Amino acid sequence: MATQQECEQALRELSTIIAGSGDSARTLERSVSCQITDLGVTFAGELRDGRLEDVAQTDEAHPGKADIRLRTTSDNLISLVDGSLGFAAAWSSGRLRVDASIMDLLRLRKML
Repeated sequence: MATQQECEQALRELSTIIAGSGDSARTLERSVSCQITDLGVTFAGELRDGRLEDVAQTDEAHPGKADIRLRTTSDNLISLVDGSLGFAAAWSSGRLRVDASIMDLLRLRKML
């Protein structure tokens, strides 16, 4: 199991991946939350200008307010960011749950 600090760092690295994904990421401005189920923590940030910004631990009582809500385990998050687990494979196998509009889901898939 990855630590809370490793998960926070992985989300910051995710920002770099999104920034390198092209122009479509630059037009997407959404609030994002990522619930790490095995650690019982939720991180939130803002996706804007092609980067995931202001990533910080948030009050888990309100994770549903984000436009894009991710839910996964710490190890799956690390695997997604390091590239050993693909977004589509994680989502289709249930290792990653994504609550977002269909358009956001399609854009997110392209970015990751």
